[in-house]
Amino acid sequence: MHRFSAVLGGVVFIVCALASFGAAASQESVDRATKTALELDAHPERGALKFRQNCARCHGPGAQGDAAQSIPALAGQRFNYIVRQLANFAGAERDSASMRHVLMQKELREPQTWVDIAAYLNNVPVTRHAQTGDGAHVALGRGIFHEQCASCHRADAHGDADGFVPSLRNQHYTYLVSQLEKLAEGSRHNVDEDLVRFWRSLDDQDVRATADYLSRLVGQGHVHKSMRRDGTVVD
Repeated sequence: MHRFSAVLGGVVFIVCALASFGAAASQESVDRATKTALELDAHPERGALKFRQNCARCHGPGAQGDAAQSIPALAGQRFNYIVRQLANFAGAERDSASMRHVLMQKELREPQTWVDIAAYLNNVPVTRHAQTGDGAHVALGRGIFHEQCASCHRADAHGDADGFVPSLRNQHYTYLVSQLEKLAEGSRHNVDEDLVRFWRSLDDQDVRATADYLSRLVGQGHVHKSMRRDGTVVD
């Protein structure tokens, strides 16, 4: 019996070690793919065409999203962040059946396509009328955001200067709620563990209050425009 337990324990250890190695390897491949993409010249006009062909059916022709389906607005989103998330979806570091289906197309798994689409979306006018919550606990949400989230997302929720932290402005309430819930569930594999633990400590009202507060932030906020080596200007 002791020998069986020892063997079983060894098997469990090996399985866990392999799982950890697989996760690390996957994240490393995403890092490499992101770096490759960001070194490429961006072609926003090509990105506009690829977006219309492959993304507009869900995200809308103006990249305004679909609140009823919890589909995010992508208009005006940070350039580096979009590239990184497309790399994450292609590398199975984010869970989404619909995105996995779209990225089954070989062309959409190419870093060049990611950077082209990102350059296009970054300069699309932001969503004018994002869906908001009921407004009952906006003050609570504001407090949670500024105490726990602003250090990374900045006080105006537009994200950091490097662009890998997303803007949370001009975003639909239902999408924000769904993503905060995914954070708590651990479904966002590439997120800091401390952040996951924090959101798990909050109740449903806290989550919805934070999402409601963010959904009411309109306009660009403090942009971080810069000119890339290829001449495109991105935030």
